[in-house]
Amino acid sequence: MDNSTKNRILDEALIMFAENGYRGTNLRNLAAQLGLSKSALYKHYESKEAIWNALLDKMEAYYASRFGSADNLPKMPDSCEELIALTTQQISFTIHDPQIILTRKLLLTEQFHDQRVCRLATKHFLEGTANIYKKIFETMMEKGLLRKGDPAMLAFSYTAPVSALVHLCDREPERKAEAMERIHQFVSYFVMSNAERP
Repeated sequence: MDNSTKNRILDEALIMFAENGYRGTNLRNLAAQLGLSKSALYKHYESKEAIWNALLDKMEAYYASRFGSADNLPKMPDSCEELIALTTQQISFTIHDPQIILTRKLLLTEQFHDQRVCRLATKHFLEGTANIYKKIFETMMEKGLLRKGDPAMLAFSYTAPVSALVHLCDREPERKAEAMERIHQFVSYFVMSNAERP
């Protein structure tokens, strides 16, 4: 029961923090939204900062377990087609998962006010995904599936345009289908352009 209530608190806090920011969210409103008294809320978390930090921990673990991380790499592709399929699956998750959408919104708005959020934004929007793909490209180069080159630069070149199109989906959700089509076209072109020729 305790874990269930704690998770309900964090789920609702994610919505409120993403919509109102850290400063614009107060615990009285959070408790009311959950049907709890403020004192009941304090039985689970001693402060707004404790909720905030628990939420960031939860979302970081959630993303790493479903998308991947440097410590939790996805299965290495055995072909260029598998690389395209992996990328498409990861991007679809990123664009459609409601918790990830809210987390991205929270990171975007709070990155200028909180050092930890700033580091997480850099990790999720730039370095983390590029590091995953650096490892993937290194492995694929070793297998002779991609042309030899600088895997870090290749990963940066691969992930930066995709990240920009993901942010387009957040700003203009009505363009999600268009963005996904452009991502698919870009990924296919990029991978086939860098495939090792027999």
